[in-house]
Amino acid sequence: MSTDQHIDVKLIKDYQAGNKHALTKLVERWHLQFCKKAYWVVKDADLSKDVAQESWKTIMDKLHTLEKPSSFKSWAFRIVFSKSMDAMRELSRKRLKENELRIEEKIVIVEDYDENVQLKEALLKAVNQLPEHQQIVIRLFYTQDYSLKDISKTLNISIGTAKSRLFHAREKLKLILKEKRNKY
Repeated sequence: MSTDQHIDVKLIKDYQAGNKHALTKLVERWHLQFCKKAYWVVKDADLSKDVAQESWKTIMDKLHTLEKPSSFKSWAFRIVFSKSMDAMRELSRKRLKENELRIEEKIVIVEDYDENVQLKEALLKAVNQLPEHQQIVIRLFYTQDYSLKDISKTLNISIGTAKSRLFHAREKLKLILKEKRNKY
């Protein structure tokens, strides 16, 4: 065990024994590294600080249950990574909502000027008929210009799963739009 691990083990055992000052020392040792780890995922300095702060809340709540203090680093980094992914998913949801509002606003504005309004409305309705996981991939890919790699990271799925969802969503959209065309 390295000297750093010995220091962490002592601080954690002291904290578990009731020494609140030990937690302050632990935060001083690890906070910057948590911020860097979060930044590596979220690519936003302010958000990474928020993620590190949220991670500390979870760590403080659960530190008394950590049975192997020598595993603190990997345990804590998993928490930071998980919180970072949660933040990315939340950010993605917000962007999707904003885009939906923008798309709806654009449809209303364009309605007076564009002869393809019916097609656009049909497309939007068709997208809304897709299962949620396919809607998200379609919107990230086409309205956010996310690559399949970005989608897989954001949604915490493999690139193959992202490709599959995008493929199946396109196929379903074709079927839905074809059925609507045949009705007219």
